[in-house]
Amino acid sequence: MSGDVAVLGAGMHPWGKWGRGFVRYGTVAARAALADAGVDWRDVGSVVGADTVRGGYPGYVAGATFARALGWQGARVTSVYAACASGAQAIATARAQILAGLADVVLVVGADAAPKGFFAPAGGDRPDDPDWLRFRVLGATNPAYFALYARRRMAVHGDTPEDFALVKVKNAAAGALNPYARYRKPVTADEVAASAVVADPLRLLDICATSDGGAALVLSSMAYARVHGATDPVRIRAVSTVTPTYPRTVLDLPDIATDSAAAGAAPAVPFRESIAAAACEEAGIGPEDLSLAEVYDLSTALELEWYEDIGLCGRGEGAKLVREGATALGGRIPVNTSGGLASFGEAVPAQAIAQVCELTWQLRGAAGARQVPGARVGITANQGLFGHGSAVVAVR
Repeated sequence: MSGDVAVLGAGMHPWGKWGRGFVRYGTVAARAALADAGVDWRDVGSVVGADTVRGGYPGYVAGATFARALGWQGARVTSVYAACASGAQAIATARAQILAGLADVVLVVGADAAPKGFFAPAGGDRPDDPDWLRFRVLGATNPAYFALYARRRMAVHGDTPEDFALVKVKNAAAGALNPYARYRKPVTADEVAASAVVADPLRLLDICATSDGGAALVLSSMAYARVHGATDPVRIRAVSTVTPTYPRTVLDLPDIATDSAAAGAAPAVPFRESIAAAACEEAGIGPEDLSLAEVYDLSTALELEWYEDIGLCGRGEGAKLVREGATALGGRIPVNTSGGLASFGEAVPAQAIAQVCELTWQLRGAAGARQVPGARVGITANQGLFGHGSAVVAVR
């Protein structure tokens, strides 16, 4: 049986700091996706909401929250939380429901109203929570562990702060062309270098902000798409939601220690490499087949790591790709044509859905000035806390 499901519609609420609730952002995105699909809300058989932990009970039950906001019509609902991978988990859930015959049309929605400043765990003592521990024991905010990744690349691969700055320059150029991006201004390497140090070696323009925003997709069975008149839709061909394999021998916060390798050899494929590899295997493609990629650039240095993790180059060669312009618009394999988190900031439940919105527009040839010519295959990749890996392959 084919694992393809059709992407009939994609919609977003612009990212920013709007001072409203997440429900507003999600319903705007949902209505935009429904309009793009030409599907009436009453014809949606299921709603899958990616949860936000900052919205109280409405955020914890996002599927029902969005269904209620759009107007109760009897659809089944599901709510999903997987930290930064929540949106991809929601897409995986919707796809499974469609392939199982539980619904012909599923609306996937994620939205967030992020706090000012950097994310921190919710209040209270939780010694069993590794995210709480890394703040309490190490004082390691998100930028601190972004910086640890950057320092590791500098020590192991010889990357420089100048290499990291090139990632911001590239993504800002793409984001300037995206009407949904929060930051729509080109940036120079000198401006990156002149911005304040947040966690050495990373400066303010090396790390992503926290944002408000929303994104939504209307997915359907291929049979429904044909009846609906969509004879050649963008299709989601694979979704991976993998977890690590024991033992983990490279430190990966929020965990603050590695596993012992005394009892067994390290896995042949490290966790982050396995995320995209699982999706590519399911889709029957390789890195050489990709037209573009959307990856999770929490920091400029982390984007370089993803180049290697999804197989665009060998280990330690990520900086070389960005220096050559291979991952810029017009390059051999554009990465983060949307502008990435560098241009959007984090709206946690929405961002993996937003990545697939960008693939959809690119594969349709509807991305305007940031269009990748002839785009046929795209991949997303991100990682949520607590071992949530996710990647989505879309084709046309």
